[in-house]
Amino acid sequence: MKNEIGIHEGIKTVGVDNYCDFSSSSDLCICVVTWNMNGQVSYEDIEELVGRDRKFHLLVVGLQEAPRNNISRLLQAALVESHILLGKAIMQSVQLYVFGLKNSELFIKELKMDKYAAGGCGGLIRRKKGAVAIRINYNGTLMVFISCHLSAHTRNVEERNSQFRNISDSLFSKIWNPFSRPAQITIWLGDLNYRLQGINAFPARSLIQENLHKLLTGKDQLLQEAERGQIFSGYCEGTLAFKPTYKYDIGSNSYDTSNKVRVPSWTDRILFKIEDVDKINATLHSYESIDTIHSSDHKPVKAHLCIQVNK
Repeated sequence: MKNEIGIHEGIKTVGVDNYCDFSSSSDLCICVVTWNMNGQVSYEDIEELVGRDRKFHLLVVGLQEAPRNNISRLLQAALVESHILLGKAIMQSVQLYVFGLKNSELFIKELKMDKYAAGGCGGLIRRKKGAVAIRINYNGTLMVFISCHLSAHTRNVEERNSQFRNISDSLFSKIWNPFSRPAQITIWLGDLNYRLQGINAFPARSLIQENLHKLLTGKDQLLQEAERGQIFSGYCEGTLAFKPTYKYDIGSNSYDTSNKVRVPSWTDRILFKIEDVDKINATLHSYESIDTIHSSDHKPVKAHLCIQVNK
């Protein structure tokens, strides 16, 4: 049997179209945010996370290492003037929230939640690994959102690959119906924990300091493993134009100064897959980190995705 690794789809890197003509009658606009909170939160950070520009129909917030605080209450308070909570999926510190414009609950025909625990003792200290997901039919478009936290450390590439496959195979499998249609849009967000490999911390930081961090993407494990056909076949991701989001000294924009001196990495990612590109056009309007939040050793990542369904 021929080796089929070379004919996989891999991850398609897509450019950003910065202009979004949002209105209440426009196509579906989705704002997606992922953040490893490192067990800390303030209301000011939540306000910064959701932003003041609310030109989107849906806001999807995925959190990892979330603290015990009632994050749902803080998010609803920050969004009270524009959006309401449509659904949430929580597995200890791995959390997912979907908000919609006021009265948008009228457009929901299906809303289901699921979760997958990736094992280990992380739950004992509330830093669970695994994924939570929400499946939603919004205004006739069937979507799945997955917030995940995969295994840490540079060496655990195969473990992360295995977790990705297990999560993909397991979520919503208990409600599987051979007559139900697959999701038209799937969005993965979270601390995927893939690292930079083959470069030391100080050469990597030098490139970042000179705004040459795009040269580091060839050493990104996530893109490498997708290229090998191991994960995320057929998914899209925006260009990694922002700086690596991990690991920072808490309270600063400085990379790790501990004795471990970790190599900066794009651990926090947002990827999406369109099931039928002939029926759905997707445009990425932004893909960026939020560098103004300093309470965690991770920077949040935000994406703005708009879709048009060809009737």
